[in-house]
Amino acid sequence: MTTSTILLILLSVIISGVVAFYQYLFKVDNQNKTNWLLAFLRFISIFSLLLLIINPVISRKIVETNKIPLAIVADNSRSITELKATTDALKLVETLNSNSALKEKFEIQNYTFDETFIAGKPLDFKGNQSNIHEVAVNLKQLNKNAFYPVVLITDGNQTIGNDYVYGFHESTTLFPVVLGDTTTTFDLKINQLNANKYSFLKNKFPVEVFLQYNGNKSVSAAFSIEKNGKKITSQTVNFDAKNKVQSVQILLEADRVGLQKYKAVLSSSVKEKNSYNNTKNFAVEVLDQKKEIAIISDVSHPDLGAIKRAIESNAQRKVTIVKPNSISDLKKFNVLILYQPNASFRKVFEANKNLKINTFIVTGMATDYTLLNQMQSDLVFKLTNKKEDFTASFVYDFNLFAQTDIQFSQFPPLENPFGKISEKGSVNTLLKAKVNGIEVGNPILTFSEKGTSRNAYLLGENSWKWRMESFVLNQSYEKYDLFIDKIIQYLSTNSAKKSLLVEHESFYNSGETIEIFAQYFNKSYELEENANLSITLTNKNTKSTKNYNFSKANNGYQAIFDGLTPGNYAFQVKETTSNASYNGTFEVLDFDVEKQFVNPDVSKLQQLANQNNGEIIYPNQIDKLVQKLLQKDTYLPVEKTIIKNSPLIDSLWLLVIIVVSLAIEWFTRKYNGLV
Repeated sequence: MTTSTILLILLSVIISGVVAFYQYLFKVDNQNKTNWLLAFLRFISIFSLLLLIINPVISRKIVETNKIPLAIVADNSRSITELKATTDALKLVETLNSNSALKEKFEIQNYTFDETFIAGKPLDFKGNQSNIHEVAVNLKQLNKNAFYPVVLITDGNQTIGNDYVYGFHESTTLFPVVLGDTTTTFDLKINQLNANKYSFLKNKFPVEVFLQYNGNKSVSAAFSIEKNGKKITSQTVNFDAKNKVQSVQILLEADRVGLQKYKAVLSSSVKEKNSYNNTKNFAVEVLDQKKEIAIISDVSHPDLGAIKRAIESNAQRKVTIVKPNSISDLKKFNVLILYQPNASFRKVFEANKNLKINTFIVTGMATDYTLLNQMQSDLVFKLTNKKEDFTASFVYDFNLFAQTDIQFSQFPPLENPFGKISEKGSVNTLLKAKVNGIEVGNPILTFSEKGTSRNAYLLGENSWKWRMESFVLNQSYEKYDLFIDKIIQYLSTNSAKKSLLVEHESFYNSGETIEIFAQYFNKSYELEENANLSITLTNKNTKSTKNYNFSKANNGYQAIFDGLTPGNYAFQVKETTSNASYNGTFEVLDFDVEKQFVNPDVSKLQQLANQNNGEIIYPNQIDKLVQKLLQKDTYLPVEKTIIKNSPLIDSLWLLVIIVVSLAIEWFTRKYNGLV
């Protein structure tokens, strides 16, 4: 309490005493007990009121002792069961938690982890994945700016997440306790397999496989890939004490459309303790990209050969050059390239009105623009008979498909009649026309899209010179041919806007979290924030069906499934209000990543201990760990001095005293007849 507060309290005592004396004792002839009682009550009332106004505060110093946290983090993944180390893990956790000296020195915090990090969960060793990096991230958040020890009870085998060695805070001292038998056991393992999820029919797709050997002797192993139980490729791989990791690259033929399932197998004549990690299933979805394109022309021109060669640089494209009067059946073609259409093209345009095959129209000096104005509704041509050379200017805002500038401005000019070309409908322009370096407002290459109908317009002839110039600039036709291929790919794909869009993979690994993402759009094609989406999931093998509701996610909705058994699944996503639906399938492959290990990763855990000023510990060294934690000069508790300010008398009690004293004073005066 400050000096000024004490002086104010003394002054309050004097004022209260003076007022009480003056009212009940000053110039009173007969000072009886009643006067003294009334004076005392008045003194109490006034003094309490003044105390309430002054509100004196008492400051007290309190010393608090905070124990250093001791984080005991145990691995709860299935790999601990596979390594037959569950008993050791439970015993270690129990021993550390029951040690009275540790409990006295530390604030013991118990955590478990698998794919997630959880506080206080009992160990059941049923986790599908191991993410030690998640431990580092969460401990950083829970014990910020604290110097504390961590006991990490694990086999060190991480299946998901970033590298955990450098993930822990630099002030953390970490003691990894190794679970599992560290004795070197002969084991061959497919450590990792990389393959594209998609491939195109009749293309070859790469498969990269990393093989690992655990042992000290030289050994030969057979690596093969099987499909439908038949071996489609095989080779011999040699290992020894110095070469324990080998990589294999294989090209497989995509010979059938659809989801193709494969099995990679690694085997030897030596019997292994764990053969589960000798196989790995994977799948590739093969798509049929084969397209037939017709180039229809009534004139002979070098452009025809250049366009044909550019398109057929993709082996999945077949190009046929025909005259407009010779073509009998348009149905077999996916795209029609109408080169400089003239009056003889009228039948082609008329036939395509019903078929609605996407077109790529190339114009030039021999084009009938009157016919073109009649047969399409995207552009209006008002041209003269005068020839003009137009160079190309790349439009960077083009967004129909990904296309970079392949130095279009350096390509030779295209020839087309001079005049005005204006947009009649909505078009998206990739190349604009320039004359002598000045933009004239006409497009050179533009696209239109109406529902499922797509059309492209190249307004000028002599594009064969572009292909030749691209070769001069790049020593290859590749960039130009890819540019033409993207145009054909765009035109050969009809994709009307759908109200319900669903994203999912064709296959998942067992134990993996399966997420299906959906978006629902209203009639204005705006993302609907309050859609009611549900999904019906059917196991094709057991015919069992389950219904789930989607939950809101960032920019859409998601449904998440855990614990699905291996097999084939069909599903239907439905929006309740509009009855919009989507049907799909996926397969859960039989693959358990937690069964891949035969030994703990001691080298990784040793690296972790070195990085975090700790020491690697084995289950039979638990007493050594306890002694290190209990060393006198380490992990000392932190003392904090806290100053607490509290009122001398609670304001509520002062109010009660004031009310009671005034009430007694009033009743006493009334009882004695005092006014």
